[in-house]
Formats: sequence, structure tokens, C-alpha cells
Amino acid sequence: MAAAAAPAGPGAGGGEHKHTNRLAQEESPYLLQHAHNPVDWYPWGEEAFEEARRQDKPIFLSVGYSTCHWCHVMERESFESEETAALMNELFVNVKVDREERPDVDKVYMAYIQATEGGGGWPMSCFLTPSLDPFFGGTYFPPADSFGRPGFKTVLRKLAEVWEAKKGEIKSSSGRSMQQLAELLKPEPSEEALSAEQQGRAIDRCAGQLASRFDSRLGGFGPAPKFPRPAEINVLLAQHARLVAAGDAEGAARVLHMATFSLRRMAAGGMYDHLGGGFHRYSVDEHWHVPHFEKMLYDNPQLASSHLAAFQVTGDAQYAGVARGIFDYLLRDMTHPEGGLYAAEDADSLDPGSGQKKEGWFYVWSKSEIDELLGPDSHVFCSHYYVKPGGNCDLSPRSDPHHEFVGLNCLIERQSLAETADAAGRSEEETAALLATCREKLFKAREGRPRPHLDNKIVAAWNGMAISAYAQAARALAHEQPPVRRLFPVEARPREEYLLAAQKAAAFVREHLYDASTGRLRRAFTLGPSAVQAFADDYAYVIAGLLDLHFAAGEPQHLQWALELQAKMDELFWDPEHGAYYNNAGDDPTIKMRLKEDYDGAEPAASSIAAANLWYLAGLSGTEEAARLRERAAKCSSAFAERLEQAPIALPQMACALHLLVLGHPRQVIIAGKRGAPDTEALVDAAYRSYTPDKVIIHLDPSDQQLMAWWRSRNPEAVEVVEATGFEAGEPATAFICQNFTCQAPTTSPDKVKEILARPRTGGTKPGPVNLPAGLRGQ
Repeated sequence: MAAAAAPAGPGAGGGEHKHTNRLAQEESPYLLQHAHNPVDWYPWGEEAFEEARRQDKPIFLSVGYSTCHWCHVMERESFESEETAALMNELFVNVKVDREERPDVDKVYMAYIQATEGGGGWPMSCFLTPSLDPFFGGTYFPPADSFGRPGFKTVLRKLAEVWEAKKGEIKSSSGRSMQQLAELLKPEPSEEALSAEQQGRAIDRCAGQLASRFDSRLGGFGPAPKFPRPAEINVLLAQHARLVAAGDAEGAARVLHMATFSLRRMAAGGMYDHLGGGFHRYSVDEHWHVPHFEKMLYDNPQLASSHLAAFQVTGDAQYAGVARGIFDYLLRDMTHPEGGLYAAEDADSLDPGSGQKKEGWFYVWSKSEIDELLGPDSHVFCSHYYVKPGGNCDLSPRSDPHHEFVGLNCLIERQSLAETADAAGRSEEETAALLATCREKLFKAREGRPRPHLDNKIVAAWNGMAISAYAQAARALAHEQPPVRRLFPVEARPREEYLLAAQKAAAFVREHLYDASTGRLRRAFTLGPSAVQAFADDYAYVIAGLLDLHFAAGEPQHLQWALELQAKMDELFWDPEHGAYYNNAGDDPTIKMRLKEDYDGAEPAASSIAAANLWYLAGLSGTEEAARLRERAAKCSSAFAERLEQAPIALPQMACALHLLVLGHPRQVIIAGKRGAPDTEALVDAAYRSYTPDKVIIHLDPSDQQLMAWWRSRNPEAVEVVEATGFEAGEPATAFICQNFTCQAPTTSPDKVKEILARPRTGGTKPGPVNLPAGLRGQ
């Protein structure tokens, strides 16, 4: 695998340092941030474990990531302290882990902390025996005792005393505790595949549980802090499709309202970067206003995909515009020269006035700054974005509890474009153009500020998410009406650029994160490929990205690689006895538990993505292979039967996969014609006009004998559908749409393709009613 040029990581390069530890030899940006702490850090590995065994010392395990605000705080307060470091070095063997590079380590010890403390987060601080069994843990510890809470130095001393007094008892009890925790965390699989009724009931109950938590005033599900969870939007859109097909127009409208209203409130809030595009990690308040300012790659492609789906359902260009803003941010600020996408940008940035890094400093404004930059247009801009002389972080007591943003403004749309235009005495079109000009002026001024730290690690899973979103956009955005125009941060790029971005990202993953000799992926790339092998989620998301890229572009090499990666994923992670996928491959003896993720959080679980992947691959395969793949998809979901029965809200992305399984077979959209020809492209675009997650697209070009031979070996039935009509090279591009073993009459009309795919999908179980909060029933 060839090395690629990339920006130097934090801590790399020249300069004199008083201290340098083993982390200076690592590539992870997070580990490099700690390479000059006075702490004698080890990376996770046998050298540290052997030292702990040799000295019979406990291990202090610190897990975080490079854009984590509270990780930075604990570093400044404790890990850069000579006094604290001396204690750590004397009493413990100290190990630092990047959770994004080693999610297997993180998941094991986070499970322990959540089980013992009732919650978790980062930095994660865990104390282990030399055998790697945990005996105490927490998250952030303050440097000194305060408010009845022990400081970090107190914790270090007390635990060292307990270890010396009771180390034998600690070793024995912690080992038993880990065995018990492993048993407790095993999902209870169903002995048989879930019936269609059980699958449908899980979707209904997931949507119903979301409805019970829906914030009808501000959007989203649950109280502050508010996290975007695209899987929640996705399952509501799936339930909307089910209700439409069942003829329940009123119920469908209510479910759609929950999804679209939540998306609109997120995008209006300060969690969306109105100047540069893209979403911050989450909002600390209930208004989606003041964010935790880091930007993560795993959030943004998923949110782009959800906005594209909302655009397909509603035809409303505002959702397409938000997706474009996300893509323009990713292409401008988060893309390696060869096409891979970087992991994150930090929440903290330098305040030149104080010389200190502060959270959000890159993004917030005083009103006087805005007035000076915008001149006479400032009053319109400030009215629209709620900019005030005393600062605007006042919507909630949660917005600025530590008074960090007094006199500063985090932009939020508190009134509609129509209201702003009316107040300004302008047309909406003129007002939109004026606001875009103002945004661009502020963006250019902001570019002169010290930027947040960029985590330039390129993670396989998150790049798979981006490949999916780019590929979907390249086709779905063909239907923007009126055609998109430049309204910064929307650059109005030709949508073909998104397809190119998807292709380049896939090429980067193949070149730098894939070992063809073993068929295995690596987890990440920074200055070179990580030594860490990829995990189940890396395979699942890369496969999903390749499938979306295949549907959009029709290049068989992407589908072929997806099939090869699926086979390797099955080999490494599949549980043949109980179904579903373990997170890790089981070939690392230092990982104490093999877990199956059963929660679709910020990153939906590998099995939730894989169940849908298997279903799509079945739709692209011949009869015998398709049956095997559908059976595996069903067994994958059945492994979480108890979770789906008791708390389906935990698995909304798995519920989306169940929506596909309930339908049985995908709609096969077979498009025969010269690849790249305008009439062929028009038919492919037409297949993306409606929200139809239950389709697969097969591109056949009779003039390409190699392509046709490949499809004859892969799916001879699809080729027979075309050849049975006598279709030959040179004829107008034609679409064959088949469902439940029945094909519609072939058509050369894009409008007919749109019309057929817009029909509600019949089949499966009838959805049950979704019980909505009283305040929502009239909407």
C-alpha cells in the first residue's frame, strides 16, 4: 500500500520539548498530542502490559480522541502537570488510547464504566490489573478535590494504596466481574428468524417510542443536550413509506412532520455552521443553538443522506441546500488531496487576545465585528441570525452555563426568510442573496482566525459513509427545482462533482486502507496505513458506500469489491451460532470481550448496516445466492430479537433494515443502454426522484461484452430480462422495473420511471398506528 502526502500531525515536526515519551513514535493525532507530556505514556500494546506484569503495577488507561474538549482540559490540568505526572509514573503504568483508532479497546472498558458508573464519556479513565481487567473507572477527573468530588491526584493515591493492600483480592474479583459483564452483554438471539409480523411490530414500536419523545416545539427527540441521530430520521421516513402504502395518509403526514421539522430546526440552529456549512457535534441546549463546536466526519455524511431523503420525499429544495452545504464543507476543509476524508475538527481554537485555546472561539462573533464587516447590511443579517450587542447565548440556562460567551453571538436563524424580507422591505430572493453575500464576507474574515486543530486521520468506516452520501447526491440532486444557485456556503457545484468525490474517496480507501494480499481493510490512515486492522463497522460502511456508488455509477468493480469485502466480513466477524457481527475479529488476545453492538447511536451498529447490505446484495444476485444472503440478513436481525422487542428505539437503523426485510425483495431497476449516454443517464437520474430505499439498480450495456459477461455470472436472470425483449446495442436506453418476480413493461421514458417508483410499495405487514403526543395530533 503506497504512502500518501498528508499534513503533519499535532506534535510532529521540530521544536524543543522538555519531555518526549513513546507516543512520539505513533501516527494517531491524538497520541501525538500527548507525546510531550511528562507522563511516561505507553501506547496500547505488549510493551506496556509486560512492564505492568514485571512490576506488578496497575495500569492507568486513558482513552480519548484528538478533538475532544474535555480531553484537552484534563491534559492541561493533569497530564501536563509535573507533580501529577510524577505520581502517575511512580504508581502506575500509563497507557493512552485513541478511541477512533482502537474502538475495540474503547468499547470494552466503556461497557465496564457504564455498567459500574451508570454513564460514560471521554476522556475515559480506567484502572486495570496487569491482566487488563478493570477495577475502577470514570471519565474526567478535576485536578484537585472540589465540591465533594475527589481530584485526580487523590484518586491516584487512594487506588495505589488499595492496590498495595488488596491486590490479590482485586485481581480475583475484577477477573470475575469481567466474565459476568461479558455474559450480561451477550444479546439474546431468537432461535428462529423474526416473522414478518415481529419485524413490522419492531418498526411500529420504534417509531412510536420516538413519537413519545418528540419535542413538538423545538424538534428532535428528548431533552438537552440534543444530539443529531440520523438513524431516528431514517426510521421515521421508512415508517412514513409504510403508512402511505397502507393508505393512512393522516398518520403518514404526522410521522413525516416529526422527521422534517426536526431536520429544519437542526439546520436553523447554531449547531449548523451557517457560514461554512456542516454540522457541529451536538447542541448543549434544547434550541439546537450553542453547540459543542467540534465537527465530526461521522455526523456530516449521515446528516447529508437524511436531508437528501427528506428532499426526495417532499421535493422541498431547502433539504437539498443543507446537504449541499455539508458537502461543500467536506470538499473544502476535510478532504485529503487524493480524495480521502479527514476525521474531525476540534471544538477549541486559539483566542489571540488571551493566548489561550477556548471552545468555539473560531465560530462566535461580537456584534461590533459583524457591524464593521457588513456595514449597512448588518442590520438585516443581525435580525435574521439573532445577533445582539450583549451576545445571544441566552435562549436557555444551558446555553452558556459557564459564561464563556458573554458579549458573543452564535448564529441562529430565529425568523424565517419571509419574515426577514418583510422587515427589510425586500423580496425574498433579494434577501436570500444579501444574506448569502454577508455570510461569505464573514466566512472570509473568519478564515483569518487561528483554525481549530484538524484531526487528519482518515477512518475507513467514516469514509464509507461519505462515499454513500456523495453517490446519492450525484443522482438525487438532478431533481432540484428551480436549479440550484450559489447562496454561500452552497457553492452550486455541478452534481457530477459529488460522484467524482465518491469515486476518489473509494479509490483512496482501496489504495491506502486495503491489503489485496489478505483481502483485509485497515482501520485508519494518517501518514501511512495504521497497523490496526479494520473492525466490523469499517467493513459495513465501506460496503454500503460501494453499493451506493455502484447504483449511481454502474461500475462493476465497485460491486465486485463490495462482494469481496462482505465475504471477508463474514469470515472475520460473523457469529455462526447466534448470528450478527462481533465488533472485532477475535484475533487480539488483549481484548477481553467480543461484543456485538446493539445500539444505533451516532454511528449505527455494524450489524444494522450489514443487514441492509446483505439484502441489497441479494437483490443484485442470482436466485440461489440471493436466498443465502437474505437468510443471513434475517439471522443478523434475529440476533437482536430481545432488544427489538423491549427497546426498539435503541436500534432505529436496524428497524430500517427490517423495513426492507418485511418487503421481501427489492425493486430491481435494470437500465439497459450505453453507459454515460444522455438517455441512459436520464433514466438513472429518474430512479432517484422518489424516496425508494427498497430499490437496487443494475446497469447493463449490451455494447460492453465484458460487462455483460460479468452480469451473466453474477445475476443471469437480470440479463435474461433484457435479452428476452430482443434489446440490442444502439437502441434507446430502456428501463425494466421488476418487483416480486413481475416486471413492468419496458420504458424509455424517465417520467414513466419516476411514476412507477413513486407508487407506494405494497406487500409485507400492515403498519400499526403510531401514538403521537396530544400537541402533535392536529399537525
